[in-house]
Amino acid sequence: MKISYHGHSVVKVETCGQVLIIDPFITGNSLTDLTVDELKVNYILLTHGHNDHVGDTVALAKKNNAVVIAPFELAKFLSWQGVKVHPMHIGGSHLFDFGKVKLTQAFHGSSYVDEETKTITYTGMPAGILLEVEGKTLYHAGDTALFSDMKMIGELHCIDVAFLPIGDNFTMGPTDAALAAKWIQAKKVVPIHYNTFPVIEQDPCDFIGLLDSNVGMVVEVGETIKL
Repeated sequence: MKISYHGHSVVKVETCGQVLIIDPFITGNSLTDLTVDELKVNYILLTHGHNDHVGDTVALAKKNNAVVIAPFELAKFLSWQGVKVHPMHIGGSHLFDFGKVKLTQAFHGSSYVDEETKTITYTGMPAGILLEVEGKTLYHAGDTALFSDMKMIGELHCIDVAFLPIGDNFTMGPTDAALAAKWIQAKKVVPIHYNTFPVIEQDPCDFIGLLDSNVGMVVEVGETIKL
């Protein structure tokens, strides 16, 4: 299995001939190395409905005939736009042909904002994603504040790599994310959701310095982790 980071909260997983992408914010993401035209995916996993996470989901799903896995309300909203969806909800899990997906809590908002019509569409509760593939477990926390049930997530799942937001303002900042990492007990922790916009600028190396030795890992845009 290969896992790669592509700026903001975009994570790609390649396993057994399947390509999964989480929160594909590509157009408008100055940090990413991906393009919608060149990206081939089988599944798109979404943590919540904000524009910088749904991103290019509809275009990618239609171009690739991909399935979108998302919280129920968000999945329903996207299905009305002509894409194939698999709706889920927090606490539920499902076994797909590539592996198992379980949605966890996340403390944040979830809505789709249309700036032209000045409308906000509620898209259900936000989520984190636990992904079990090839005997390994990946945790993508989505956009979230620190919450104490992260201890339970760490107790119930042996997490190989966790992707945690550190940008502050909209999500956890580095100090809270470091405590989250301690509770989750992942073997490797990768910072995400930082430096895309001025208000979430952070030095990821400072965050790594708050973690136990050999746990933190700054993954550059386009860099791959092999598990």
